[in-house]
Amino acid sequence: MLDAVERGLLQALQIDGRVAFSLVGAVLGVSDQTVARRYARLRNEAGVRVTGAVWPEAVGRQLWLVRVRCVPEAVAGLARALAKQAETSWVQIASGGAEVLCMVQAVTDTPAAESTVLSRLPRTPRVTGVSAHRALHLFFGGSESPLTKNGPLTAEQCAQLSPPAAKRVIGPVELSTEDNALLEALALDGRAGFRSLATATGWSQTIVRRRLAELRSGGVVYFDVDVDPALLGSRTSAGLWLTVAPGELAAAGAALAEHPQVSFAAATTGVSNLYASVQCPTGTALYEYLTGSVAALPGLLSVETAPSMRVVKGASPIVG
Repeated sequence: MLDAVERGLLQALQIDGRVAFSLVGAVLGVSDQTVARRYARLRNEAGVRVTGAVWPEAVGRQLWLVRVRCVPEAVAGLARALAKQAETSWVQIASGGAEVLCMVQAVTDTPAAESTVLSRLPRTPRVTGVSAHRALHLFFGGSESPLTKNGPLTAEQCAQLSPPAAKRVIGPVELSTEDNALLEALALDGRAGFRSLATATGWSQTIVRRRLAELRSGGVVYFDVDVDPALLGSRTSAGLWLTVAPGELAAAGAALAEHPQVSFAAATTGVSNLYASVQCPTGTALYEYLTGSVAALPGLLSVETAPSMRVVKGASPIVG
């Protein structure tokens, strides 16, 4: 179990993955050396990892949620194969081992290219069905809403740790070779120091510092935290596929984003038009959540609950 300092540190990292440990220490009332030691322990012993991620629309990509159904004996191998693809993130085995769910970033100007995950999946042996749902609008998650709902920090402390708000990206941003090298290094370690980032890009530390600030303020790059929900007391995870009356979709999504159980929520294409990833302490707590807060959503017509059995790949490109 985590103590108050470790829970506060995790929440601080969710607010700003590159926040200075001196600031975290000041907010939590401990030394920056204590914060650094706790982070090293969480990273080495619990697999906590801060990763830099690129907002898909900023680089001309689309975010898709892909459900792949296959014969049960093939699900683990398929999940591992999908996790190795650069296009995928959050690859997980769901629905009692009957399907794999993953997020895919597809290039918008490449019509069903042979090299994409989306085009290859239907022809994969022992796959019995594929459904792809484009994320049309994010209500919670990604670059615009860090996970500040769960943790010991007060609203005032969260405000102290929050970075300047990023601009909403309109249209693809042109990235240089050095930009891509910077983003690849941050994907491996979102807290990499400016010296190592300078080595990766060939830039000086001053240029790296300035360019990273530009990419963050421009809404191109944001930071995510890979953390096992069980560390925070949530041992039951599920994906919810909700069907909501179109006129109530915006209101239902906004309400869903306020639920402390929700770590990601988006309006999608498909029969179900709203998806949410949720974490609860127990199965009983999930039942109470479904019959309480979810049932009260405006315009709700139906809910499909797909329990998550195991996360094979999180936000990091490194397969755990």
